[in-house]
Amino acid sequence: MDAVDLGRMLERLEGKGYKEYHNLGGSHSFARFTLFIDRVQADPFAAPSRMRVRVAQEIAGFDPQLFSGKVRRVAMQDFLVRLFARSIRKNVKGHRGTGKSGFVGVDSGGQEILERNAATINERYAEIRFVVGLPAAGRRCLGREAAAVLLDEVPRLVESSLFYDNINREEAAAHVKAAEDQEWLRSRLAREKLVAFVADGSVLPRASGISEAPLAGDRAVGFRSPPELRVGFDLPNRGWTSGMGIPEGVTLIIGGGYHGKSTLLKALERGVYCHVTGDGREVVATRDDAVKIRAEDGRRVEKVNISPFISNLPFGQDTSAFSTENASGSTSQAANIIEALEAGSRLLLIDEDTSATNFMIRDELMQRLISKDKEPITPLIDQVHNMYKEHGVSTVLVMGGSGDYFDVADTVLAMEDYQPRVVTAQARAVASSRPGRRRSEAAVFGPLTARVPLAGGLNPRRGPREKVSSRGLGTIEFGRQTVDLAAVEQLVDPSQTRAIGDLVWSAHRRGLFDGKATLGQVLDRMLAEVEEGGLDVIAPVFGPSAEGGAVAGDYALPRRYEIAAMLNRLRSLKAGPASGGAAQVVLSGDDSPN
Repeated sequence: MDAVDLGRMLERLEGKGYKEYHNLGGSHSFARFTLFIDRVQADPFAAPSRMRVRVAQEIAGFDPQLFSGKVRRVAMQDFLVRLFARSIRKNVKGHRGTGKSGFVGVDSGGQEILERNAATINERYAEIRFVVGLPAAGRRCLGREAAAVLLDEVPRLVESSLFYDNINREEAAAHVKAAEDQEWLRSRLAREKLVAFVADGSVLPRASGISEAPLAGDRAVGFRSPPELRVGFDLPNRGWTSGMGIPEGVTLIIGGGYHGKSTLLKALERGVYCHVTGDGREVVATRDDAVKIRAEDGRRVEKVNISPFISNLPFGQDTSAFSTENASGSTSQAANIIEALEAGSRLLLIDEDTSATNFMIRDELMQRLISKDKEPITPLIDQVHNMYKEHGVSTVLVMGGSGDYFDVADTVLAMEDYQPRVVTAQARAVASSRPGRRRSEAAVFGPLTARVPLAGGLNPRRGPREKVSSRGLGTIEFGRQTVDLAAVEQLVDPSQTRAIGDLVWSAHRRGLFDGKATLGQVLDRMLAEVEEGGLDVIAPVFGPSAEGGAVAGDYALPRRYEIAAMLNRLRSLKAGPASGGAAQVVLSGDDSPN
């Protein structure tokens, strides 16, 4: 059907029952693009109809250099989706009747550049997936209003975003090159024995506690590296860039309140992702295996070996395969660390503000009064360096309340007015001058053990059918269970959360949880399939359509650590030991710190 026929059909639908809109399904040829109506909503209050627009590359005319290689392709797709969203705000009228009538939307994201399935660009075509609320009065079709959306507004959206001659070429190139520089920098950190890099001039503070936009005006202080940690990289596009390189090992960030300790840590936490130009953190890069750790009272724990931190519990309870339905602050933080290491992390980010005090420190006075044989918790202070020595796991830790950590830190940064100073020598001098010092309560960390997640603990059934859905950034409904991800702080987009739920569901349906593969191996298989087939491989498909186009364009790629976090927070999760019992977890790369 061509655009003329589509217009005639919409005219005939005026005033008819809403279900008549289902006749619109299929492909519609316009002069310079094709519109696919992949799924038509059931009524005006239901989820909007799924559509795609596709422009052949010989007409679109995009420079192939903008999408050569995965990094550039992901960035260019991200750019096209943002451009399409910007055009929606400019060209779409919006409300045109009952319910969602007239709504047009696309999954365009926030400050981070993520791999999405809302756009595709390749040597054959450029495509955007979006949704439209087909207009209605009550439950009667407003065919003429629908024609205004599909025949007037949608072509304007396509013309402004999917033709190279019509876009800002410099802006597109800058977006792609910025992402390429960030990924290149992130890939170089480990070989330089660094865990993170913050470029001079970066703007780390955000506009507010509820906005990820950069702080503007005179209060936006540009970052300056301390001379002792200044390093430089010759980035592929930006060229020579200097800044602070945070070395491997244990790094302590100290300073008075409101001087930028947590702001720096937050930037490092988000540095596992690329950021859009103008964000202020475009050249803040953190190793991609970094995991933010916090206490999480009330979470469930399933057979996790927390014995490096908690042992000798009353009544002889085993902590080498520890389970609880209601973890305390210290127990949950211990489990969160072990689970992150099991998933492959070699960099932990921790803020004392969101940590359990008794997990972080047991000072010298408490050691005098309560003997170690009466205290089951071995605090992080006594294991943080053992993790590095034995497993190559670095830690960046914000600490404003306990100087005891001076004894175990390899690098100490003091934040003053949002600027860091290296005070490692001074911290060690202060620590050595104390008349009394606490005693370490751990000689070794010990082996990391792998678990096998069992299919029997993954039940997505709700009533007669399987049901998985997400709500916002922090909640997944998995069958009858509600999985709370509010404390998983490196989830940055609801589309990642949506993808996690469906990814686990898809893996369950296809037998990846076979009772033999460890959690790490299951994660490897999940992400290998996405790498090979794209995000669409995880989605339920709602009927036949060209090249699987019925899949919604609202997935963003999650990291393995956030997928693992979802699995570990399923209250029905069942896990067993790896074959042969406790097994050493093999972390990616060189496990030694040297």
